[in-house]
Amino acid sequence: MEELTLKSTIIVAQYDELSQEDKELIDAAKKMTENSYAPYSKFKVGAAIRLANGLIVTGSNQENAAYPSGLCAERTTLFFANSQYPNQAVTDLAIAAQTNHSFTDSPCPPCGACRQVIKETEDRYHQPMRILLYGKKAIYIIKGIKDLLPLQFNASFME
Repeated sequence: MEELTLKSTIIVAQYDELSQEDKELIDAAKKMTENSYAPYSKFKVGAAIRLANGLIVTGSNQENAAYPSGLCAERTTLFFANSQYPNQAVTDLAIAAQTNHSFTDSPCPPCGACRQVIKETEDRYHQPMRILLYGKKAIYIIKGIKDLLPLQFNASFME
């Protein structure tokens, strides 16, 4: 038996240390929490992505009384962008979450299903997507989904 060690690299930053472009993306994600439909969990999430052409696309989580029928902010945003701008790679993704009318202190990472969709989007465009996770006390900057999903399921398993 052997042990496998996986390593992830995450940069921890403060808002004022970010570039203007990163601040713009995080601000868009934070603003989108206002459009969240979360009457059951009261957990509002906003996402914003930047496409290769510079366009910013946003989305928010949308709940349903039948919980599996809802959709996370990340997937809402990525699916919309992929369907409307199929030839534009996603270069950056920002996520912000709030509960009790306040943004979370710690950065909120994407759920497992969203991580898989982010991975598929990276595969689709053959490039990593920078991920910015907003928290009031810190912002995590991740170079690509491999740092959040080190053991990845991909099409090669179906061959």
